[in-house]
Amino acid sequence: MGEDITLYQFPYSTFNEKARWTLDYKKIPHSRVNLMPGPHARFIKKLTGQTATPVLKIGDRVIAGSAAIIDALEEVSAAPALLPVEDAVCQEARAIQQRFDEDLGVRSRRAVLASLMDDPAYMANMFSTGRNWFMRFTYRHMMPLVLGRVREGNGITGPEAIEDGMNAINEALDLVHAQSQSTGYLCGDSFSVADLTACAHLAPTVNPPDCAMTRPEPMPQKFRDQLAEWAKHPGTKWVLKIYRDHRPASSAKN
Repeated sequence: MGEDITLYQFPYSTFNEKARWTLDYKKIPHSRVNLMPGPHARFIKKLTGQTATPVLKIGDRVIAGSAAIIDALEEVSAAPALLPVEDAVCQEARAIQQRFDEDLGVRSRRAVLASLMDDPAYMANMFSTGRNWFMRFTYRHMMPLVLGRVREGNGITGPEAIEDGMNAINEALDLVHAQSQSTGYLCGDSFSVADLTACAHLAPTVNPPDCAMTRPEPMPQKFRDQLAEWAKHPGTKWVLKIYRDHRPASSAKN
């Protein structure tokens, strides 16, 4: 694997966690570049023609989107595999990935972001992780503009959208609890892209410890209370177990 690999990411994004987890699971050395939501748009648009992260560069090749990145990394490093060998199981795993990426994860993110928006200073701290004090200070003062874009970009149009996001979180937790009863995994009898995707999207509602998705402290009390409520669902215990058993340490070089 002689080509340089670079991940352009938001530190606390679920889609970006999917890409990070894949790189780490396959132990692929790479560099990570943390971007700040809002200011990131011009750079990513120039690189890819769109503004969403994650974006992965493998040599001169540019890949946008977590699902496309996972497929590309399966080609770069076949083992350990995330796509099941059996066609029917692989199709099921891809279907679960798609459901979380296009429905449950998108809707649930609205509820999580809305809960955090009550404390703009905390969001500024989260979104500017790894930056120097001046950039963090400047970004904090940009938050009114940034939050408007976050609301617009994530479909947070009012109370109904937030309530739908809460419903999506419960749907997702119900799904992983029910689906994992047979083997402990969502598809077949081993860890796959389905488990990785579901857990990455549910990470904001679970706050897994000692990983890239662990929320910085001190958290707003309102969000801490919400985490305590989600912790009562048995699906939360499954997410934490998968993180504990299958989320390795970072393979990033920086």
